[in-house]
This record gives sequence, C-alpha cells and structure tokens, in this order.
Amino acid sequence: MMLNQGDIKVGVLVQISNEPYVVIKTDHNKTAQRRAVLKTKLKNLVNGNILEKSFQQGEKIEEAETETRAANYQYKTETEASFMDNETFEQTGLPLEQVGDKIGYLKEGMDVDVLYFQGKTVALKLPIKIALKVTSAPPGVKGNSAGNVTKVVELETGMQISVPMFISEGEVVIVNTDTGEYVGREQN
Repeated sequence: MMLNQGDIKVGVLVQISNEPYVVIKTDHNKTAQRRAVLKTKLKNLVNGNILEKSFQQGEKIEEAETETRAANYQYKTETEASFMDNETFEQTGLPLEQVGDKIGYLKEGMDVDVLYFQGKTVALKLPIKIALKVTSAPPGVKGNSAGNVTKVVELETGMQISVPMFISEGEVVIVNTDTGEYVGREQN
C-alpha cells in the first residue's frame, strides 16, 4: 500500500530499498509560495541505522508490510535473544544489536510481540509498562527528603534505573519501556 505525505506519522512503518523503517520524527515545513515538505527521521528495523529523508507534497512512499506475532521470551546468548512463537511453538532468534536496550526489560517467560518483515524477525515490541522486581537497592538516607530525591536500583533483569528514595529491595516497580523511567510501584 502506498502512503501519502499526510499518512507519514511517528510510529508508521515504511519500506525504502526493500528494508523496513519506522518513522521516529516528523517535521512539516511550509514556506510562502513553496510546496509543503515533510522532513522525517527514520530508523532501520534491521540494522538500527538512522536515515533522514524529505518528502515533497504529492510524493508517495510504500508502507512496510509487516506481521506481528505474540511470542514468549526464552533466553539470551552472547549474540541473540531467543523467542518461541505462542501459536506455532517455533523458536526464533533476534540479534542483540536489533533488540538493543530492550533486553533490559526482558525476563524469561515474558510475552512480547515480535515483528516480522518478509518472513524474517526484525524487531521487538514491548508493552509500554512492565513490572520488574528490585534486586538491589541502597538504603535511603534520612534527612534527604527535600525535593525529588532519587537513587539507582538494580532490577531482576540486571537493568539499573532511578527510583524515589522510599523504594526498597524486593519491591516490584513499574517501568516505562519507552523512556526507561520509573512510573510507580505495584501495590500488593
């Protein structure tokens, strides 16, 4: 399917030179007596490269035909993360370079969405918020309560994030997977 300039928004998947890209930034430019130009920043889903491309008014671009399937995160090796398709039970791997910092949110047995392009695994789609257990937290310092004071804790996946001083080891915190920031804690 072909997309018009108006269809190109952040998060849309497009195909350029037979490679899938996701739109990560758009900027509409319109000057007097000139046609509207859409400047975009695109991220290649296969190799992670960033491409800046401008689209003239009336120019069309091909939408990337992808398929999203639910999968279960199994484990990681030195080079890839392994997933099992929830319907076919087939194992598939995704190179760690393509997983990127999302690996810090993955715990064994967790369900995620895997994105396929032309039959190949190309990307991982995580829920916006994930609950993870705090495995290591320094104690809060008394008297350090003025303002928004935080400390760095380690989560069960090995990832480190900043949280408020009152969070302690063993608690389950909710993390935003887009920003890597603490959102709240799970109430028991």
